[in-house]
Amino acid sequence: MIEQSFPFLAKARESFLGAESEFANGRYNNCVNRAYYATFQAAIAALQRAGIRPRGVQWSHTFVPAQFNGVLINRRHLYPAELRTVIGHNYALRQTADYTEYAVSRTDAERTLRRTRLFLTTLQGDHDR
Repeated sequence: MIEQSFPFLAKARESFLGAESEFANGRYNNCVNRAYYATFQAAIAALQRAGIRPRGVQWSHTFVPAQFNGVLINRRHLYPAELRTVIGHNYALRQTADYTEYAVSRTDAERTLRRTRLFLTTLQGDHDR
């Protein structure tokens, strides 16, 4: 089963479901937090599938997007270039949601969900093959 081979893909799905639930309940800061983690976890699954492992024991928030964008998109052309900005956009908005006094708007949360859905759908298609 795919989820047993790639547990981060299951985590990504769970995080995305959490993001959708938070959005539906008007909790936009939590929505973008969970959406970011959905993209981060899905990217880890894609890296694992490609045989890429972290340098240490943990997947860092700098290593994952650098490897996903640099290796899987730019070098190996495994994913479309339009995904290159998704992790970064979601990370920046999560930083605002989690670490500043500013609240994330409904519009920004909705756009984040849309980007995240595209990201997960594209990566899921790859894992289904």
